[in-house]
Amino acid sequence: MPLKRALRSSAKSNLTNVPRLQVKKPPIRANEALRPPISLGKNAEKEPHEASHKSREEIASPPAKRARLQTPEAPQEYLSTDIQNGPPLSADDANGSSHNGQTLSSLDRPAEPHRTNAPLITPRGSRLVAYTKETVDASPSKTGIPRPTTTTVHILEQACAHLIKVEPKLQPLIQRYYCRVFSPEGLAEEIDPFKSLCSGIMAQQVSGAAASSIKRKFIGLFFDLLAKDEVKDLQTFPTPGQVASCSIPFLRQAGLSERKAEYIKGLAEKFVGGDLSTAMLINASDEEVLKKLTAVRGLGKWSVEMFACFGLKRMDLFSTGDLGVQRGMAAFMGKDVKKLKAKGGGKWKYMSETDMLKHSEKFAPYRSIFMWYMWRVEETDVNVLEER
Repeated sequence: MPLKRALRSSAKSNLTNVPRLQVKKPPIRANEALRPPISLGKNAEKEPHEASHKSREEIASPPAKRARLQTPEAPQEYLSTDIQNGPPLSADDANGSSHNGQTLSSLDRPAEPHRTNAPLITPRGSRLVAYTKETVDASPSKTGIPRPTTTTVHILEQACAHLIKVEPKLQPLIQRYYCRVFSPEGLAEEIDPFKSLCSGIMAQQVSGAAASSIKRKFIGLFFDLLAKDEVKDLQTFPTPGQVASCSIPFLRQAGLSERKAEYIKGLAEKFVGGDLSTAMLINASDEEVLKKLTAVRGLGKWSVEMFACFGLKRMDLFSTGDLGVQRGMAAFMGKDVKKLKAKGGGKWKYMSETDMLKHSEKFAPYRSIFMWYMWRVEETDVNVLEER
């Protein structure tokens, strides 16, 4: 039986005994913008464990490109067609497909909780997904990645069913809040990793307005638009090669501090040198992604966890260092969070890391979705993290 049919059969069978959740889905806004996660590093002034709880004006990063969603009349091919003609391709581009034009149904692709489920855009502008026509049925020993276990159309519903199965108390919360970030339309939104990570660094410790201004000026440095008050098209962004070839004083003309300029140049050099690549972010395990990105100056553990969760759309991330998650878990388990806050206790004032890991184990491999709902418990505003 072809894998496509098997995946659909598996998805249906897994949901047979679970009542369909009545979740109110908000309408998709055509002009809804996405922004990268706030990214503070080990050497930055502060790692923002409470950044997700600040106001949007304080930490919002500038808008980035949102994928165009294409809903097919009926499920067609899972994967993008190969690039034809054009200049020689990089390793990233050889595994991707043309970003400008030929794309498959972005709402129905093979998916796997421990792999990147977002379509990524390479520096050359091609579209890269985890499972191609050649690899979707191939043996893991040949591809180096596990076979897909579901599809982007079914994975959120399966995840919610699993969460309710292991913890029935979650059902009212899941019925009340629709997790759009991991929905079929959310998983269709394209991410440029270099652009997203750079934008996060630019947004460190500045207001949303200041971050937007820095980003416009940064883009203007490479496209002769520095003299203009605004860069209208923020979709345009320099490649890692362009940034790596620039001096620190040149990059600082965009309003970056010397340290941030060093972070961004260092990040670009990692992409150019091959230490980081779109293909790696697609194919690597969760542990490998965290290890590779936290090795970059300017990217701390919390920042990388947020990028892997909200940017790469990896389903089994769990950030114990996020105070919103701690507070939500404590409240969900019946603790008085107001008393705990008043009592103090430092970084782990709501729950210990050991307890958080212990109580979250049963939600694997969907701990990213569980984490999202723990933010909802205390109504923590995570819009700025979801918007890429």
